[in-house]
Amino acid sequence: MTELDLDTPAPSGQAAASQANANAPLAELLRPKTLTEVVGQEALLGPKGRLRRMLDTGELASIIFWGPPGTGKTTIARLLAGEAGMVFEPISAVFDGVADLRKVFERAGKRRDAGDRTLLFVDEVHRFNKAQQDGLLPRVEDGTVTLIGATTENPSFALNGALLSRTQVMLVERLSADALEALLARVETHLGRGLPLDDEARAALKAMADGDGRYLLNMASALAGLPADEALDPAKLAAVVAGRSPAFDRAGEQHYNLMSALHKTLRGSDADAALYWLARMFAGGEDPHYILRRLTRFASEDIGLAEPEALARALAAWQAFERLGSPEGELAVANLVIYLATAPKSNAAYVAMKAANRAAAATGSLMPPAHILNAPTGLMKDLGYGKDYAYDHDDPDGFSGQNGFPDGMQRQRFYSPVERGYEREIGKRLAYWDRLRAEKSGGGR
Repeated sequence: MTELDLDTPAPSGQAAASQANANAPLAELLRPKTLTEVVGQEALLGPKGRLRRMLDTGELASIIFWGPPGTGKTTIARLLAGEAGMVFEPISAVFDGVADLRKVFERAGKRRDAGDRTLLFVDEVHRFNKAQQDGLLPRVEDGTVTLIGATTENPSFALNGALLSRTQVMLVERLSADALEALLARVETHLGRGLPLDDEARAALKAMADGDGRYLLNMASALAGLPADEALDPAKLAAVVAGRSPAFDRAGEQHYNLMSALHKTLRGSDADAALYWLARMFAGGEDPHYILRRLTRFASEDIGLAEPEALARALAAWQAFERLGSPEGELAVANLVIYLATAPKSNAAYVAMKAANRAAAATGSLMPPAHILNAPTGLMKDLGYGKDYAYDHDDPDGFSGQNGFPDGMQRQRFYSPVERGYEREIGKRLAYWDRLRAEKSGGGR
C-alpha cells in the first residue's frame, strides 16, 4: 500500500475527474505535483540537496528512502520519475510478490529496448525476504529498472548487504513544526478559510501529528466541517481528534534507540531527560521487565561500587514492580531511574573485569601459587599445597601481603577506583594495602 502525501489542489480537468477529486481525501487532494511543493525535505530537495544534484546531472541512481510514515517517500519517488522522464511502476512488498515483479520487469525490458526508462518503486521494501531482495539485483544492475525502495526500518538491519551496496540510502526526515504549519496553511488555502483553532490548539494539533504529514491532514479533514465561528482550545480539540501514538516498535529500531537514550542520559546524570525516555518507552508499550533488566545492568556497569546500594535498589524496584504490576509499579521504576541518574558514576569494575578477562585469556591455565591452595590429603601436603600460607587474621595489620597471582606472572592492577562516591574510600584502602604489601615484601610490589 503506497503512502498518501502532501499536495496542492489538482488542476481542473474533465467533469468526471473533477467530481472524483472532490470526493478524494484531503491528503490526496493536496498531494504535491512538483518537487518544489514537497515540504520538510530541504536536505534532499533543496538547491544543494542530494536528489536535486542527481537530477541536475541527469544521473538518477537507485535509492532507498528511509524515514517514518507520512513524510513524503512515495510522493517524492513519483515526482522523481516524472522529472527524470521515467515511467513510474509502483509495487508493494506487502501485497505483491515475485509474479508481480516479473510482470514489471517484462514491461520495463520492452521499454528499455524502445529507449525508455522505468523507475520501480517498492514500498515497504524491508518486507521482501532475502531471496526477493536478491531478485531485484540483476534488473538493477543491467539497467532494466532504477530502483527506489521505501522503508520505515533501519536499512542496515532490514535490507541485505548486496542490495545496500547497489543503492544509496537517503534519510527522509520526520516533518518539523514549520513543515507541518506549511501543510496547515495549504489546507486553509484549499478550504478558503482558517481552521477553527486557537493558537494553543493549533500547536497541539501539530504536536499530535508527531511529524506525520498524512496524519496531520487526516486530523485537519476532521476539523474542516466544523463551524468557523468558534475556535477550539486544546481540550475541545482532543475531543474531536485523537493524537497519534508515539512511534515505537518493540522488535525494531525504536526499541533499541529509546533504551540507548535512557541508558546514556542516566550515564550523563540527567534525571529529567531519563524520565522523559522512560515515559516514552512506557507509552510505546515496552516490556517493563526489559527496562528493569537494563536498569539493573546499569547499576553494575555504570555505577558499580561508587554507590554499592545501587544494585540492591535496582533489584528492589524490580521486585516492587512484579508485586504491584502496571501502572502502580511504574512509580517504583521512575524512582529507580531518578536514583540511578543522581548516583555517583563509575565503570571501574566494568573496566577491571574486561582487563582481567584479557589477562586470563592471555595466560592460559597457570596454576595458583601453592601457598593459597588447600591441602585436604597427605599427598597434596607433600606436594607443597598450603605451605607457608600466611593467615591474614593472624597478622597485626589484618593483611599479610602475600602474592595471589600465579607464580611467574607479574602483579597487575585491573581495578582503579574513581574519586567519586564510595570508591573514593576504596581507593584509600587500596593505597594503604599497596604500601603494606611493599613493606612486607621488602619494597617490591
